[in-house]
Amino acid sequence: MNTNNELILPKVSVSTPIYSLTSFTLLDYPHKSACILWFAGCNMRCLYCYNPEIVLGKGSLSFEEILKFLHTRKNLLDAVVFSGGECLLHKNIISFITEVKKMGFLVKIDTNGSSPDIVQKLLNKGLLDYIALDYKGPKSKFKAITKSNLYDTFEKTFDLILQAKIPFEVRTTYHSELLLEEDLKEMIRFLESKNYSGNYYIQYFKNDVETLSKLERSNNRIDAEKLSTNTIQIVLRE
Repeated sequence: MNTNNELILPKVSVSTPIYSLTSFTLLDYPHKSACILWFAGCNMRCLYCYNPEIVLGKGSLSFEEILKFLHTRKNLLDAVVFSGGECLLHKNIISFITEVKKMGFLVKIDTNGSSPDIVQKLLNKGLLDYIALDYKGPKSKFKAITKSNLYDTFEKTFDLILQAKIPFEVRTTYHSELLLEEDLKEMIRFLESKNYSGNYYIQYFKNDVETLSKLERSNNRIDAEKLSTNTIQIVLRE
């Protein structure tokens, strides 16, 4: 028995999968205060990625260090956001999220949809409260944009999330050299074919920042009202 009231942490992992920590945000979990865990590494190489240091870099923080930090934020933060990179690639991610949930935090994951088996296990265990799913592009352009053959796993993950009935969002980064208006229309038709309804978030590419590949400037002009349909509302994010 612990009679000294010290924090005793489970030995979740001795590795350091987390690149960095954002200790406070009001932007990344809707209507909640949160911190963000940025996981190193990714299995996609999206041309417009503006976190190349995270995707190509190595982690510096262990699960144990993060759990110690979270212990100091109990009753101060509402949620923990797992982002990256791709957070679901890492060994012991399920046991880590389990420990975070035990501490009373809401859990949100930002994912590219490439790990449907992990998503299924997390959903089965009731460990997820919110999901942000990146929709990189239509099937015809998915490989060119992401440098991966992971469209089918993305679609499988999307189907799982739809069935789970938990809050989630679908979001796309728009660069005018990579996606045309017709591509966006095709993506919206895909969402409608899955009986998705609600907001579809399109975030503009950030010009003048370091990205994974050298790209021309994006014109960042989309007519959200024109693209919206009776069932899907386009919401632009700068």
